[in-house]
Amino acid sequence: MIVTLTANPSLDRAIALDEALRPGEVQAAASAREDAGGKGINVARVVAAAGVDAVAVLPLAEDDPFDAALRATRIATHRVAVTGHARANLTITDPDGVTTKLNLPGATLAPTEAAAVVAAVVEASRGARWLVLAGSLPPGVGDDFYVDVITAVRAAHGSDAPRIAVDTSGAALTAVVERAHPDLIKPNDEELAELAGVALDEAAELASAVLPVARTLVPSRVGAALVTLGSHGAVLVEADGAWAGTPPPIRVQSTVGAGDSSLAGYLLADVEGAAAEERLRRAIRYGSAAASLPGTQAPAPGDLPPGDVPVSLLL
Repeated sequence: MIVTLTANPSLDRAIALDEALRPGEVQAAASAREDAGGKGINVARVVAAAGVDAVAVLPLAEDDPFDAALRATRIATHRVAVTGHARANLTITDPDGVTTKLNLPGATLAPTEAAAVVAAVVEASRGARWLVLAGSLPPGVGDDFYVDVITAVRAAHGSDAPRIAVDTSGAALTAVVERAHPDLIKPNDEELAELAGVALDEAAELASAVLPVARTLVPSRVGAALVTLGSHGAVLVEADGAWAGTPPPIRVQSTVGAGDSSLAGYLLADVEGAAAEERLRRAIRYGSAAASLPGTQAPAPGDLPPGDVPVSLLL
């Protein structure tokens, strides 16, 4: 079983345009859709679509309109009652796949609500293989909220605690890496550079530029790093090796949720016992599948692109 926490869920509204976005003008949309979003929910949707047990933990008020979209996903959930409503995020995509996003901050969690979320994660993660802490933090909690969750889960379950993957950015990611030693982080190249406090070598190939930066963190502060590089693929850095992979050709529809799907693909391969190269290959294939779908759709195994995903060892 894979458990996810989405502390700041969002109702994702996706609008597709027939031509490039023209700021300041009125344009007709070609299509629109709504999906229950938030990184942890996205990961759980992909995992469940592949037939693996997944539980998504999230704060959710009983009268929140987000509930209808969440029920439509048919994923198992552990809901923590709160007073505020989930935010709405707007994504606008043009025919070339250029994406513009507007993200709202989300509802403020009271201290008692935040404590209830932590307790729910501890309970839901009993017996799980992985716990995924994903997405931005809501107003009302500190930058170390994920640290608190990790500490509570490990204290409660000891040697039976699940491995922990973290997909966030900024101060929240910094706090986790400095204080909680997660088993896996999934930044993109820009988030990795910000986390390490260094600039990537612009003269080097992106995968080669990422490797020495990730090595400042792995394995001293994190167990492994899955670094997504958009159209350039991804890099997996572990204690005993590093690999780079390139994606198959696709027609990009929306990049929203592609990184979440990459993480889900990695976890699905891991629970099957796959080697590092195949975990990376599956991550890239799932990320590519998500990018080829409109909105924030969760790719199923049948959506995976058929092209090759070359993976090479990095020195």
